[in-house]
Amino acid sequence: MSASTHGASRTAPDAHDALALIAAELCANAVQHGHVPGRDFNLQLAVHDRTVRIEVTDTRGERIPTPAADDPIGSRTNGRGLLLVAALADLWGWCPRPDGPGKTVWAQLTIPATGTPAGQTPLRSNDRKPPRR
Repeated sequence: MSASTHGASRTAPDAHDALALIAAELCANAVQHGHVPGRDFNLQLAVHDRTVRIEVTDTRGERIPTPAADDPIGSRTNGRGLLLVAALADLWGWCPRPDGPGKTVWAQLTIPATGTPAGQTPLRSNDRKPPRR
């Protein structure tokens, strides 16, 4: 098993965008690098408190996810996906698939608590009034 950490402070909308990018990248990697003809990949999302965990499982256990080496001149047009995941996720890694051939690549991101601006009361769903006509 392998794991990398990266702490980042973000707002809730930023976290939403980060989650979408992480999920898209892990799924794209499963299609491009983890595909075995006749087999699919599995995407699982789990939430515990404010932490969202994205797991993508494929059937190619021999292809271990490794971030690409730095490209200081920016000439590469691919191979940056796991660098994005590492930059956006609070924690990410991979582990062998427990129930068959393959691996699971996962990433975790903690969503910040949304605050209410000073002097305002949060609106509860039953407080909403229909628009005036």
